[in-house]
Amino acid sequence: MSIKIIKELISKNDLREIAKDQFGDMVKAVVDIKQGIMAIGGELHADEEAVMIENGSRQHNLWGINLYPDILGEDWIEFNSMINIRPSQGNKTRGIEDQKIQHKIREIVAKLIPN
Repeated sequence: MSIKIIKELISKNDLREIAKDQFGDMVKAVVDIKQGIMAIGGELHADEEAVMIENGSRQHNLWGINLYPDILGEDWIEFNSMINIRPSQGNKTRGIEDQKIQHKIREIVAKLIPN
């Protein structure tokens, strides 16, 4: 599947279909916390990140997550990606340590992928 930039609503059923074609139960995504958009469909977060940058996003606004459409509640979003390791931004792990950034990502995902 090719990488898609999501600016408007996508259903969890659409996400499930993408997951089936790739990892089975999970879709990788990169969220631009400034623009409120995200990229999905890449094999690697780094591929999605590159597409976002090519389309005007700035790297320091991009965060990698994994989405599990069959999991209910907040646990359906996993904050885990190699692109999140950014000591210069105070993030030293694959996770997203800043709770404000996590909250912003949850808001964007909820806006683009309603339950």
